[in-house]
Amino acid sequence: MNNEYHVAKNGSDLGQGTKQDPFFTINKAASMAEAGDTVIVHEGEYREWVKPKNSGLSDKRRITYRAAEGEKVVIKGSERIQDWEKVEGSVWKVVLPNEFFGGYNPYKEKIFGDWVVYNPGKHLGDVYLNGMSFYEANRYEELLNPSIRTEVLDHWTGEIVPVHHPEQTKYLWFAEVDENKTTIYANFHDYNPNEELVEINVRKCCFYPEETGINYITVKGFEMCHAATPWAPPTADQPGLIGPHWSKGWIIEDNIIHDSKCSAISIGKEASTGNNFRSKRKDKPGYQYQLESVFLARQAGWSKEKIGSHIIRNNTIYDCGQNGIVGHLGCVFSEIYSNHIYNIGLKREFYGHEIAGIKLHAAIDVQIYHNRIHDCTLGTWLDWQTQGTRVSKNLFYRNNRDLFVEVSHGPYLVDHNILASDYAIDNFAQGGAYINNLICGKMVLSKVLNRATPYHVPHSTEVAGFAVVYGGDDRMFNNIFIGGDYIKTKTARNIGANALENSKEGMGTSHYNGYTQSLEEYIEAVESKEPGDLDIFMTVEQPVYINHNIYLNGAVPFEEEEENIVVDHFDPEINIIEEGDEVYLTCKLPEDFEKLSGKIHSTNTLERVRIVDAEFVNPDGSELILDTDYFGKQKDGKSVLGPFNILQKGKNRVKIWG
Repeated sequence: MNNEYHVAKNGSDLGQGTKQDPFFTINKAASMAEAGDTVIVHEGEYREWVKPKNSGLSDKRRITYRAAEGEKVVIKGSERIQDWEKVEGSVWKVVLPNEFFGGYNPYKEKIFGDWVVYNPGKHLGDVYLNGMSFYEANRYEELLNPSIRTEVLDHWTGEIVPVHHPEQTKYLWFAEVDENKTTIYANFHDYNPNEELVEINVRKCCFYPEETGINYITVKGFEMCHAATPWAPPTADQPGLIGPHWSKGWIIEDNIIHDSKCSAISIGKEASTGNNFRSKRKDKPGYQYQLESVFLARQAGWSKEKIGSHIIRNNTIYDCGQNGIVGHLGCVFSEIYSNHIYNIGLKREFYGHEIAGIKLHAAIDVQIYHNRIHDCTLGTWLDWQTQGTRVSKNLFYRNNRDLFVEVSHGPYLVDHNILASDYAIDNFAQGGAYINNLICGKMVLSKVLNRATPYHVPHSTEVAGFAVVYGGDDRMFNNIFIGGDYIKTKTARNIGANALENSKEGMGTSHYNGYTQSLEEYIEAVESKEPGDLDIFMTVEQPVYINHNIYLNGAVPFEEEEENIVVDHFDPEINIIEEGDEVYLTCKLPEDFEKLSGKIHSTNTLERVRIVDAEFVNPDGSELILDTDYFGKQKDGKSVLGPFNILQKGKNRVKIWG
């Protein structure tokens, strides 16, 4: 018989857990709930780290944690502080015994780990005034005179730059920790902190099991915030504000998640498969340790049967320092859809190579669709082993970059997306298909010949081989490419001299000029250079398959494209308009727009990828057919260029979210 446990602010952990006699803490209910049970949490603030103890047994016998219908339930990793003492001017302090934090003191723990590029001593703590997050000062003197805080990190370029808007960082805190106590100083300006809601980070997570293998958990309808989460690279333990911790079959839905110091939702790896060894041991590159983590994970049972297959849907995620969603290895076979992710990596207090709205490594068969991602340092970053991955029908805008696919071999699919930022795509991969997208910005294509990364038996975690990225082996059909001015940013990621030498950029597909156009032509070109082996494959450009695209306002086509529309001096005046919870796209399209349509692409029309020797198919191996548009509307035998069936020549106004 399935049980229903209730938690309420008027309850007691000595109670029965019924609606009439509820528990006081969610953790008490978590210690009782078993497969098939439901925990219902009633209105109020719960300042605890929920640590599920028991596992569900299957998708039909899961443990469900949910907010009571129509009630606001907030889980916080912070504590309210009301014992502030004025020091001088508008600077106040509070002195707390170190025991207050238990075994994890966020004001002692620093941002640390592999691929952290810039951190001038920042810690995992934070101070919140009526919900507003403060900035950590580098020294106490900055609190007295915020104008002397002269440098910050520019999140657009990864460079240290002068402060141009001191008002944005005038709310500062600084901490000192000794053997016995933690002293936190903060400048509250015109506010009395003992009369306002002032909170500080205390706990690492809000909802995250301490043990691995806690499977089939549903978390629904909560607001969760204020977690002192650590930096989460792919070579380390990756705790988030919420996450399954190396488990299978979680559903995280209908939540509001914000103000995680680093990552909000983690579907990533755990510590036994490597934990910041590059930074701690300093004896091998992080790349080498990341390779080792893949094999350590296989030895630890990394497989579809034991790990991944999570669903993350209908969440609102914002104001986090590193990621909205992060995961290495543990993200396999998951679905991420209908989430709103924004303001990720914008405080600029620290910087590293793992920052994005969604940052996944080994996203095998992961489906990312119908998400709205904006105002992020990077929208979505798929890094290593992007295979069977589909990025479909998403809305990207006002990001530094919208999409980055790195050192992967495909097959991966990017279709029916709106990529509306000035810097649209970094393609440091091969084996991709870009179909029916609206691409408004710069694209960078790069070979990566100094890092061989794994590829897998299709739909499996079994490693099939390794390869470098030769560039190409891409498919570009039915897209709308928009040229014009773009923000001249530097790619903050240090991609190395080898990659820089092998990079091309442009707006359109002209950076593929000189590439072969079929596997047969490629093989013939390789054979013409024989004798030889590895070296001759390095000198021949992989095939690309490009047709039925439209190029506007200076976007330039691939020189061998057979059917396209090019209107150089036509500005479509693309605009993204936010009206409350709704978002609209307006544009105008030239008279010739309706003269060209593309094929409805499928497994049968998309050439197999060369390195992995695999077809474009659905995660279950069935035939892939791209016969619905951004809205899910069926296409009638042909494909209008771009993401919507309803686009037409002249003016267009389309509701694209809400």
